[in-house]
Amino acid sequence: MTRVHIPFTFRLLETGNNSFEEVRLAVSSQVKYQMAAFWAVSIRELHMSLWRTWSELREQTRLSVIVDSAHCQQLATNVRCQQPHSETVVALKSPKPPLLLGAPPRLAYPLVVFMIRETETDELLHPDETVILVNVVHLRDPVCPLPTSILAQYLKQASGQLSCLKQLYLATGDPSSSDDGGSTQISGSLSLAEPVACADSTGPLLCTDSVLQDCPGIEQLCVVCHYFPLSRALLPCRHTCICAVCFGKLDRCPMCRAAITSYFCIRSEEYVPPNAIESKVRWRKMEGYTA
Repeated sequence: MTRVHIPFTFRLLETGNNSFEEVRLAVSSQVKYQMAAFWAVSIRELHMSLWRTWSELREQTRLSVIVDSAHCQQLATNVRCQQPHSETVVALKSPKPPLLLGAPPRLAYPLVVFMIRETETDELLHPDETVILVNVVHLRDPVCPLPTSILAQYLKQASGQLSCLKQLYLATGDPSSSDDGGSTQISGSLSLAEPVACADSTGPLLCTDSVLQDCPGIEQLCVVCHYFPLSRALLPCRHTCICAVCFGKLDRCPMCRAAITSYFCIRSEEYVPPNAIESKVRWRKMEGYTA
């Protein structure tokens, strides 16, 4: 499976997000970038624009903004030439007049935040490089009082490929500290990027915003045997919690008890002794999901 590094992070802060007055975000970047956010963006026009090539999108962001004013209610923020930085809090004041999106199903997303890589005109990027992270946010309102949350995230690569990000739930913590289940936490430094209906796509991508899982001395262990490093992400639940040896003995996820239909590897499995895995493989690897 191809690994792709995402130089951006984006999350919503809980404090204040039950308010109709503002939305608070926490963002970071490892590259120079532009952040542009828009209120009430047309769903149809957003998805159509994301299919454009990176060169077209880059040129548009240099000349104006990535979303045309005819396809949103108003611009929330547009900050250019942002230098790389650690996590910073950004507060967006709710628009005036207030958003009027109507009853579901709606034709517009309440808030869309773009983090766009800034490059020199003649700068060449590897086709797999991440160039845009698109964050679609639902905002709590009187008509649709569901909590403010991230509805979807999309990854745009220099090659033009567009993928939908889905979080992988990585089991972390010290499994030897206790047996009450509290020592294993579910966190997400890994994501699965599934291509959006693209006939010539290269298949799903394994995305990370850090290299924690590859650092020497930091070994995340299988939640079953607590001996071998975890290396397999289970589908469809997306829990990344077991090693290759224990996988052959399970038909359900040890974290959520969901049936395992397929899997993919997030790292090499050279740690496995030659005779440790049953010769008869009971589960099919997803086509193209090889480490």
